[in-house]
Amino acid sequence: MIRGQLAMMDQETCLGPVNLGNPGEFTILSLAEKVKAMTRSASPIVFKPLPQDDPIQRQPDIGLARAQLGWAPEIDLEPGLEKTIAYFREKLSQ
Repeated sequence: MIRGQLAMMDQETCLGPVNLGNPGEFTILSLAEKVKAMTRSASPIVFKPLPQDDPIQRQPDIGLARAQLGWAPEIDLEPGLEKTIAYFREKLSQ
């Protein structure tokens, strides 16, 4: 994401908006369940009303980022979560 943001700031021809994100579609519930399983958490998943402007489809079209910025995600969801979980485990143990 940072590389995509830097690429956007480092050019002058593409005015945007440009979607940066993971084009793989998954639900927030499946993400929560994956995080819960990977962390072996016993925390419940709590459901709240969605904000009015919450997108129904969570699958960004990154075609413009690929074409104009040469950007695409480099880390898949699960390895990214593993790194994030490890980072926070280390921070919480300090």
